[in-house]
Amino acid sequence: MSQDDHGYGGDRGYGDPGRGGPGGRTGRGGGRPDTTTRQTRTRLPDDDGPYGSARRPGRGGGRSSRSLVTVVGVMVVLIAAIAFANRGGSDSGSASGTDGGDGKPGTSATAASGRQPVGAKSTAGIPSGFGHDEQGAQSAAANYAVALGSADMFAKSARDTILDTIVAPSRVDAFKTDLDKAYTPELNKSVGLKEDGSSPQGYTFVSRTTPIGTRTTSFHQDQATVSVWCSGLVGLAGERSTTPVTDSWFTIRMTLTWTSGDWKIITHSQQDGPAPVPGDDRASSSDEIAKAVEGYGGFTYAR
Repeated sequence: MSQDDHGYGGDRGYGDPGRGGPGGRTGRGGGRPDTTTRQTRTRLPDDDGPYGSARRPGRGGGRSSRSLVTVVGVMVVLIAAIAFANRGGSDSGSASGTDGGDGKPGTSATAASGRQPVGAKSTAGIPSGFGHDEQGAQSAAANYAVALGSADMFAKSARDTILDTIVAPSRVDAFKTDLDKAYTPELNKSVGLKEDGSSPQGYTFVSRTTPIGTRTTSFHQDQATVSVWCSGLVGLAGERSTTPVTDSWFTIRMTLTWTSGDWKIITHSQQDGPAPVPGDDRASSSDEIAKAVEGYGGFTYAR
């Protein structure tokens, strides 16, 4: 092999120098050392072309060949999966149908639609400007579930701002009254907070909700009922905390109405589950949880 091979040293695209694969040191039948690059170059027979079967692997060559076949096989599967996913995204005009009208199965209720369901607008840090359709209602419900499950809900002023943002104007006062009765000083103390909803010095309060999926149970042009399956974290992270951070699973159901150019909540309820079987993960220390909460921000959720 001449020096015009751009320094690849005999198909170094696979094989590792020193591992016995093509392009590195070979076992039996090794070539002449190249004193310029301090590599061993192997001259391969040309009977079957540049990728012919006449190549002789060095030590471990059989294993290298099998590994290469496995890698190529995995790549083929991935490429096929990506192509299938892209094809599905292009046929996603129907969010829940089973037949797109051409005999092909429609996308499932949880498939990504490929459309942008929410713009860059936000109010009080909560996304706004959702689409006036079923997907927009699902996206709004997911984001509102995050807001309703946040640590800000435990402080009166922050809670009122959230409710002013996500609840229909005709229902805001009723929501505030009901939640003032729920978020009592006793509740705050039960999760490790001070009576006013603030965290004790040296501790980090954790309250986060993560939507797992959304489902529309009814939809009309200006009203939708959406269920949001969620996992949540709540507790006080810190040394000697008596209310450590725990996880939970629950489903939030919201009825939304289209008002003033956006979806807003008019009713809200919550029930436990569905909950998966707990795994065997090692529980992290309070310090690790506190650093994770402070170091990892939340997301804007979209259908």
